[in-house]
Amino acid sequence: MTTASGSHAVLLRACAEAGLSAAGAELIRLGENALWRLPEGVVARVARTGQWPAAVQEIAIARWLHESGLPVVRPLEAFSVPVLVGDRPVTFWHELPPHRPGTGADMAPLLRRLHDLPVPEHIDLGLLDPLVRIAERIDEAVTLDDRQRGWLRGHLADLQTAWDELPPGQPLCVVHGDAWGGNTAVTPSTTYLLDFERSSRGRREYDLVTMAAGFTSFGSVTAQQYEAICAAYGADVTEWPGYQVLRDVRELRVTCFALQLAAADPARHRDQAHYRLACIQGREGPRPWGWMVI
Repeated sequence: MTTASGSHAVLLRACAEAGLSAAGAELIRLGENALWRLPEGVVARVARTGQWPAAVQEIAIARWLHESGLPVVRPLEAFSVPVLVGDRPVTFWHELPPHRPGTGADMAPLLRRLHDLPVPEHIDLGLLDPLVRIAERIDEAVTLDDRQRGWLRGHLADLQTAWDELPPGQPLCVVHGDAWGGNTAVTPSTTYLLDFERSSRGRREYDLVTMAAGFTSFGSVTAQQYEAICAAYGADVTEWPGYQVLRDVRELRVTCFALQLAAADPARHRDQAHYRLACIQGREGPRPWGWMVI
């Protein structure tokens, strides 16, 4: 997990190399990546170590989507590749107008438009890896004991096998890869799609399961909200025979994300992370469980 001070130091070096001002840089969001607001309507994204290929691809995908007519956040035209500081890529984007975070129903119609686009031949998207970095997060989860870690490793192996044996679905397409409502920004006139770090070629059902699991597993999406999502997209992924596997993958991903946060700040996140683990182990009753947002 990146830190504010560490990402700010990277930001200053990247701006100096790019010829951009970092005066009064304002931290917008800090997570695995850090977003900084700069003067002149520019936003800088400081990525994690070793994310150069993903950052290069994110710029290419955002430009392709803009050229395809989708309303998306746009990289600055002057930068076709990220600025590299050490082993951390920094990308620069046009700041969006004042907006609110989106909902699943805001994102669903944009996902439909994305999924209906032809796969671009000029971008090497690669195939979706739904379990990327999960093994590392399990290994680095210092709040786990050996029994818990062993169970998670076995569950991960089972889900990899189940993913490889999924029944046929819709044809492969460009998927967003992290399709939750917060990756949209809603202005009075336009809803923008954001964050293409995990975009790739894969099953469109994977994009849809994020919002569906909010309803069936996490209790963060009401029945009425989920109906609106399905109506906006035009399909209900929970009716697909492979839904349970995708649901379980999503549950594992967000559990391991919480465990990563708990490793960095046990006082704040350990209880929620271990509650999530107990849920997916079947020790907290039936779904939906009611997970706290972290």
